[in-house]
Amino acid sequence: MPDKESSKVLVVDDDPQIARALRINLSARGYEVVTAHDGTAALKAVAETRPDVVVLDLGLPDLDGVEVIEGLRGWTQVPIIVLSARDDSTDKVQALDAGADDYVTKPFGMDELLARLRAAVRRSGLSVADADAQVETASFTIDLAAKKVRRDGAEVHLTKTEWRLMELLVRNRGRLVTQKQLLHEVWGPTYDTESHYLRVYVAQLRRKLEPEPSRPRHLLTEPGMGYRFEP
Repeated sequence: MPDKESSKVLVVDDDPQIARALRINLSARGYEVVTAHDGTAALKAVAETRPDVVVLDLGLPDLDGVEVIEGLRGWTQVPIIVLSARDDSTDKVQALDAGADDYVTKPFGMDELLARLRAAVRRSGLSVADADAQVETASFTIDLAAKKVRRDGAEVHLTKTEWRLMELLVRNRGRLVTQKQLLHEVWGPTYDTESHYLRVYVAQLRRKLEPEPSRPRHLLTEPGMGYRFEP
């Protein structure tokens, strides 16, 4: 049974049978379940009920699921698990780039979904909860709520992927984040071995943020293991 403080799930699906099945299965395992049947209702429900995780279908009648993800990511880091019949890699990449945490393809196994749900809630428990959290280094400042980085008083433009990588490292500051975890959460589960992506993007972040990119003080490499952010 999930922890009572992290047990509310918002299910967003316009198929009443799937929504009902998820409500029954999740409720039986101790989760509090809220449902929404379109994107507009989903955005309203997140604001009003503050769920601990969102299970989101992409094929909604009013808004595309990716639009819902982008709308949520403007102000909240609630974990989002996409549950969709779309199995094309382009759809998966779009959803993950927009800010989804995981992607499960229909038809799905309930045990797999529950495992991913538990993992998403655990990860969110490690996140910085303070809505206006700022992290300051000697070189730059990261505003996790506003999704902005400033250096020498000026905003530094980061691409969407650069921000997701930076945010994940900052939210785990002082801790090693493995290559596999970074690849999985930033690019998706099919990229777990593409370590060259990390080298390229970390180098870009260092050029933008580190005073001496060749001798980084904040974005540190743990050879053969992963990366660590030190304020």
